[in-house]
This record gives sequence, structure tokens and C-alpha cells, in this order.
Amino acid sequence: MDVSLTAKSQEELDVSEEQKSLKKVEAALFISARYLSVQELVELTDINPLLLSELLEKLREQYQKTETAIEILNKDEFWKMDIRQEYFEMINKLATGKAEFTRAEQETLAIIAYKQPVKQSVIIKIRGNKGYEHVKHFIDIGLVKAKRAGHTLELNLSESFYDYFHLEKKEKSGKNEDESEELKESTE
Repeated sequence: MDVSLTAKSQEELDVSEEQKSLKKVEAALFISARYLSVQELVELTDINPLLLSELLEKLREQYQKTETAIEILNKDEFWKMDIRQEYFEMINKLATGKAEFTRAEQETLAIIAYKQPVKQSVIIKIRGNKGYEHVKHFIDIGLVKAKRAGHTLELNLSESFYDYFHLEKKEKSGKNEDESEELKESTE
């Protein structure tokens, strides 16, 4: 067996593993939006603390070299991904802007998600007439599926809902389905 080929293959594997680990660290810093301790990062990424420290420095250097609007900050062994100071004013305008969904819409969507499948009439009893607008909006943007059920609609979350919120679809257990059927019948 050619020893140089094996050494080269091992080196390629090491580089590939390092890239995967860098991406894990980057994702954790990106989504956290706060300072994370090395211990928290170890728990999130399952990366050895010594290797993690090296990766954090490497990631910070990468962001410095590319001169992006994003930087990696280190404060007393706590790490954070943040926007560079010169962009704070612009970001603050976005951050203080209108939320994607109103609080009322969020509550309606949460009820649909919790009770699904649920009849629109049940949602209206819980949320009031504004619920009609909310349901129509969620159907229009594809987060909720509706099918005719007598004089009302039966509502379920769509696949787009799970994609939109980065969630995995979980199937209900048989016991909970029986309980929710009883609950649904008593509320109709």
C-alpha cells in the first residue's frame, strides 16, 4: 500500500472534519444571539474543549480576513457572533421594526398548532372574529392547510410551517389523539 496515499487521505479527512466542526460552531454562535461560554459551546457541538478553542480563534480570523459586516467577539472566554459596530444604526432600525406576525396572529397560530386538526369554528370561539383574518392569512402564505368540514374548515399545519420554523414534524401518540378528539367534541 502506498503510504503517501494513506497520509494524504487522512489529511483530507482531517480537513473535512475540521470544516464540519467549524460549521457547527458558526451555527451555534449565529443562532444564539448572545455570549456563550466555551462549556455551553462544548455541550451544543460535542467538540473537544481544546479543539473548540482553536476553532473559535480560526473562525474569528476568517471573519476578520473577509471583512464582512459580521464579527466573532471574545469577552472573558465568552464568545458571540455580532454585527460590526459601524452597522448598528441600520440594524437597530430593523430590530425595532414591525414583527412578521402580530402577537394576536402568533397566538392564533399557536392554538392551531396545539389543537390540530382543529375546526375553524373552534378557533373563532377561542380567538374571536379576528381569527378569520388570521386563518385566511396563514392559508394564503401556506403555513396552514384547510379542507371543508361541513359549514367550517378543518385546519392542519402544512409542511411549509415546519420548514418555515425549522421544526421536525412529530406524530401524535394514540392516547393523546383520543383525548384531543374528546376535547374537540366537547368544545364544538
